Amino acid sequence: MKTKQVISALVLVYGCFISSNAQQVGPFISNQSTIATTVYGKVQGYLDGDIYTFKGIQYAEADRFMPPTDPKPFDGVHMCRVYGPKAPQSETLRFNGYPQSDYDFGFQFKLEPMDEARCLVLNVWTKGLNDGKKRPVFVWFHGGGFATGSAIDLPCYEGRALAEKGDIVVVTVNHRLNVLGYFDMSGLGGRFAESANLGMQDLVKSLEWIHKNIVNFGGDPNCVTIAGQSGGGGKVSTVMMMPSAKGLFHRAIVQSGSFTSYGTNENSKLYAQALLDELGLRANDAAGLNAVPYDRLVEAINKSSRIVNATLQAQGKRGGGGQGPVIDGKYVVAPGFDVSAPEVSKDIPMIIGSNFNEFDFTTGREDRMFRDGAIRQATVKAEQNGAPVYMYMFNWKPVGNTLGACHGMELAFMFNNIALQPEMNGATKEAYALADKMSSAWINFIKTGNPNTKGLPEWKPFNSNEKATMIFDNKSYLRTSSISDIKK
Repeated sequence: MKTKQVISALVLVYGCFISSNAQQVGPFISNQSTIATTVYGKVQGYLDGDIYTFKGIQYAEADRFMPPTDPKPFDGVHMCRVYGPKAPQSETLRFNGYPQSDYDFGFQFKLEPMDEARCLVLNVWTKGLNDGKKRPVFVWFHGGGFATGSAIDLPCYEGRALAEKGDIVVVTVNHRLNVLGYFDMSGLGGRFAESANLGMQDLVKSLEWIHKNIVNFGGDPNCVTIAGQSGGGGKVSTVMMMPSAKGLFHRAIVQSGSFTSYGTNENSKLYAQALLDELGLRANDAAGLNAVPYDRLVEAINKSSRIVNATLQAQGKRGGGGQGPVIDGKYVVAPGFDVSAPEVSKDIPMIIGSNFNEFDFTTGREDRMFRDGAIRQATVKAEQNGAPVYMYMFNWKPVGNTLGACHGMELAFMFNNIALQPEMNGATKEAYALADKMSSAWINFIKTGNPNTKGLPEWKPFNSNEKATMIFDNKSYLRTSSISDIKK
């Protein structure tokens, strides 16, 4: 066979391989058949092929520094076919004056509108509406620490492919971030008494919305998996410490986000009072506080927190006003996976893991910053002798860029969205093959609490003796020896 004929045949075979793994798109329909009923009113999405899609559904509302409340009931039909805005935040690095890099090119972060008043929204993908079928529900908490990000700031966050492949309901969630979601005002008491961990309260509110409404979207409120990567993994870990979330979820996945260090609200009154002083306001001046522009609010919190930190440190006390979760004793309770696993979520099976390189792109060495936290979290979960925990390490590296198995590389694989982030993974046949296996493992865990699937070796639960760890690569395998000597 001539060289040109060989090349043509290979291209045809490779094209068929990609086509067989690509999701069906269209036709698009948006009419009476795409309306779902919630306890607050009717919402209309659209049908994309065989997937009903709803974007920007409001699940709660909240005034500044106040806990979230249920959305108000409405008449008529709300159109939910366009993504809602994200919480106010500093822009993603590539939009903030940083030179473009392979990381920027690979991840293709989206530039989105921001709106403090309308950011408590979620998105739903499902195969059926009111069809009597109760599908397992997969709820995604986005990354970006506790300061930035959104449910759609990466192309691969689209939930369509998982919903179609696994016949599950996929939900992605926006919530308050940074100073709006994690500046603790509860120490002031009065109207601020419940103003702790507001971003986490938002996420619990989204789970309450799912519990009340997901049946009408073809979902099962008694089979809900929460998952997240990086800061999203930290949010999953934190929800597992929240008594108010008990019964609202039944499995959990933490990807490169084994967050085990929490602040306390011991000094929250000092920080909150310093903020009010900086703004020239009193605690009962709700209108004045709400009128402060977001950028001015951030500036005032940063300035006032530095002053309080210096004062505390001069007294030999720990500073850190913080803009992350705190153990407040009501919404978030100890322990937090640092010494032992939370009792409130003892019966929740977990997947925990990290990537080989994370932020160590160039040396090719294992990045211990995330790995050690994952091992610690999996160990205390296993020693709890409750539901099982499954450990993984993502080792797959793309050809043609310097990212390696970097922080977030696994996202397009477990979402089965290789085609949506080709700049990251190269969209090679090897990438598609691994995505098929990894997304199948995630789907099986979402459905049963056990990730074992065809195409992967037996995935045994983790324990402190064997440390069973699934290594995801072109040739995946289960490692049962000491994790610390894994080499690539």
